[in-house]
Amino acid sequence: MHPRRPLDLVTLAAFCVLSCSPLVSVLGRPATFLQDFHVTWADSHIRQINGGATIQLILDQNSGCGFASKRQYMFGRVSMKIKLVPGDSAGTVTAFYMNSNTDNVRDELDFEFLGNRSGQPYTVQTNVYAHGKGDREQRVNLWFDPAADFHTYSILWNHHHVVFYVDEMPIRVYKNNEAKGVPYPTYQPMGIYSTLWEADDWATRGGLEKIDWSKAPFYAYYKDFDIEGCSVPEPASCASDPKNWWEGASYQQLSAVETQRYRWVRMNHMIYDYCADRSRYPMIPPECEAGI
Repeated sequence: MHPRRPLDLVTLAAFCVLSCSPLVSVLGRPATFLQDFHVTWADSHIRQINGGATIQLILDQNSGCGFASKRQYMFGRVSMKIKLVPGDSAGTVTAFYMNSNTDNVRDELDFEFLGNRSGQPYTVQTNVYAHGKGDREQRVNLWFDPAADFHTYSILWNHHHVVFYVDEMPIRVYKNNEAKGVPYPTYQPMGIYSTLWEADDWATRGGLEKIDWSKAPFYAYYKDFDIEGCSVPEPASCASDPKNWWEGASYQQLSAVETQRYRWVRMNHMIYDYCADRSRYPMIPPECEAGI
């Protein structure tokens, strides 16, 4: 649970009956797969376990697979517990992301877990697309084995910043720098997606390590879906309501403890940052100068 998470949903709902604006357009409950998601491709490669409480994604030589939320959202916090492909997972990519599902001017917030050869650290790549502009990759080597057990991966998105969390450790912050002319996702709702697919042309050591199909099928597992945000279509006033908990003062910047954790991750586990890649960006991108 987030260290600064607000009141539990039952208490919050009771409190808001008296003091808050209506919450009819705010989705704030644990989601289930059947209620809130649908299969987007390769239905035969997605299995529901324990009545849909856990989802198994399967990748083999025939196909990968994917699923998506039934609705789109404007701002909020989404999280899932994921157990990644174990063993030799080189060439595989397990993804959890938000996407506006627009062709040219898309907004997207990505977690991409890049498979590896056995015994090597698992790398998570994050990327931010805003108003169609992407190429903002950062990569972090995870400090645990994400295939041994479930871990929580979350995206907080509000008017001030986007924060990517791994087990409540912030690993990426993308601030709203629209005042500096930097695009920020503020006007397009986004759906929630996940996929398991083969990408051995780039995923592991830049494509040097190819997928070993003798190890197939590959499995990833998902559970504890949590969506808290303004669902669309609903009254537009929800997305701009300052009473939404994720817009609160304590969520507009990292806390002191989160700042320490963030710096620890970046100092000890970051292996690539587009902000420092002078071959791609001879001039430092303006959003990189803002820091935390």
